[in-house]
Amino acid sequence: MILIQKHFFMLNKYSGYNSKFYLKIGTRFVYQINTKKFLKTTINCGQPTYETHPHLLCKNEVIPGIKKEEFLSRQRSLMRSVVTRKSDVYHILVIPSAVRKYMSDHIPYPFRQNSDFLYLSGCQETDCALVLFGDSDSNFSSTLFLKPPDPQAELWNGPSSRADDASFIFGVTNGKILPQLSSFLTNKIQNHKKCVLWYNQKQKVQSFVDKTVNSVALENKIYINDSLDNHCHKLRLYKSSSEQKLMRKSCQIASKAFIKAMKSTKPGSTEHELYATIDYECRMGGAEFLAYPPVVASGINANTLHYIDNKQKISNGELILVDAGCEYHGYSSDISRTWPANGKFTDTQKTLYEATLSVQKDLIEMCHARSSLDALYDAMCYKLGKALSEAHVFKKNVQDPKDLAMLSRTLCPHHVSHYLGMDVHDTGTVKKNIEIESGFIFTVEPGVYINQNNNFVHDEFLGLGIRIEDDILVTDNSIEVLSANCPKEVEDIERIMSISNN
Repeated sequence: MILIQKHFFMLNKYSGYNSKFYLKIGTRFVYQINTKKFLKTTINCGQPTYETHPHLLCKNEVIPGIKKEEFLSRQRSLMRSVVTRKSDVYHILVIPSAVRKYMSDHIPYPFRQNSDFLYLSGCQETDCALVLFGDSDSNFSSTLFLKPPDPQAELWNGPSSRADDASFIFGVTNGKILPQLSSFLTNKIQNHKKCVLWYNQKQKVQSFVDKTVNSVALENKIYINDSLDNHCHKLRLYKSSSEQKLMRKSCQIASKAFIKAMKSTKPGSTEHELYATIDYECRMGGAEFLAYPPVVASGINANTLHYIDNKQKISNGELILVDAGCEYHGYSSDISRTWPANGKFTDTQKTLYEATLSVQKDLIEMCHARSSLDALYDAMCYKLGKALSEAHVFKKNVQDPKDLAMLSRTLCPHHVSHYLGMDVHDTGTVKKNIEIESGFIFTVEPGVYINQNNNFVHDEFLGLGIRIEDDILVTDNSIEVLSANCPKEVEDIERIMSISNN
């Protein structure tokens, strides 16, 4: 008996198949020549699909919100980015997946995919690699290397996709198993006189792929170009319309979680309870998990910029600084708000808060001019110093712009902005001195942190810490504050906190 396996879109030549029929993931059709029948067999898939999770994905989506065609477009754009005018040069690009990591014996951390790999493949499985190869963006192919079948591992961890199904599930040219990577790369290198091997040496996310690539390069005496991440990040900097929708939803989920946290805040509760509220509300809103360990800092804890202990009891009269966001189908939000534990700002707290808020609003308005993130930071240094001086926060009257900027850098030691996307601090190889363009998403987050030993401010401000952070999308003709639903005006915060949690 001879069996020929074909996917549904390749079966017309055998059967006059109805082109409107679609194949459900979880089954494949196999053509049995001697009986001229199509038999159903199982397709193993290691991640949600439209057919298994229709509440998450639409037809033709590889991951929620992103279709196969977009992944192919991303691959083509990456090839266009690395290929020079010399058309006789053959390029091989190797992008590894992440591996599962363990907190202790057999106890894994929640898995998170390597962002560049997910961006280019849509594959959410461990121990994989994507290889793009060709001489131009119009003449290239893609091979996805997946884990070999391992029934024992799948008994514990669930099914994984098969190499034979890679083209159907992910839209790549073909699939192979990971142990074939070495021979595959060697074959490609030896069959082309002029060849460039691209691989990110700076971030070794998978030891097997790293050893394989370096071994093949050494054996074939070929140089590894390790700037592939630069090219990936330049592409990821521009968010497509589908990515913008995911980012918008991520910010909406996080904003609602902040409102719930504000409503639930009570003196005598703990930072941990607010952490739990935000985590719960984000997950209930559809997010997979929080985008990073959140800062929930009451009182003087707010002066520790990356305070993540979240264990202190919240006292009446304190401010609470919360910096949190969620990851929604691979895309992160990042929001900061500061509010009073008892629901009412004191005059001193309100003075410092409104000075910070006025600066943040000015900086967001500056984004219309499409200057750089560094320009926003330079503007913040002067504007924040001026706002604090006018609010009589400083003991001495400070007027000189240089002195105001110096004081601002002391009170706000972090940058005012960073790119945002698949990673919280997204596209790390892209400098902050470039002009922002349509499709960019970034934060605007001025802060004021006054420790108890500060000699430049009046005593009533000592110990206060405030940060206000929003996520900004640059559109063709304007900007959009993706986190606009998260309240930040004094009257809005106080009104929300006065509403019973019931």
